[in-house]
Amino acid sequence: MSGYKTAQRRRLMDFLQNNPDKQFSAQQIAANLPAPEISLSAIYRNLSVLESAGLINRFVKEGSREVYYQYTQAERCRNRIHLICTKCGKTLHAEPAMADRLQSEALTSAGFRVDRSKTVLYGLCKDCQDK
Repeated sequence: MSGYKTAQRRRLMDFLQNNPDKQFSAQQIAANLPAPEISLSAIYRNLSVLESAGLINRFVKEGSREVYYQYTQAERCRNRIHLICTKCGKTLHAEPAMADRLQSEALTSAGFRVDRSKTVLYGLCKDCQDK
């Protein structure tokens, strides 16, 4: 990662690493970081650096204009397709066999190579479907 690791960036990374299955807006991150406060502009700057380094993904949830961020370097996230529930926000990880089929089908039928680390499918989780 380019640049130096500031105390603010370390605190932000610690927070994101401790919550790998959740997405947060910059405002939610600011509200959840322990004192001392980090300015919203510093959070945005650091999120941009972390995204450029490939440590987090940036999402826009369906029906929202808000941008959300999620740490994707946890072992259970690496090279996995994320399935995100649009109702409760739960993140699931596609099983490798399912991801392999999707990747193979996209390449065969459309000549399109899927980047698993940046692929997010939105829908309803089983719990929300059952409600």
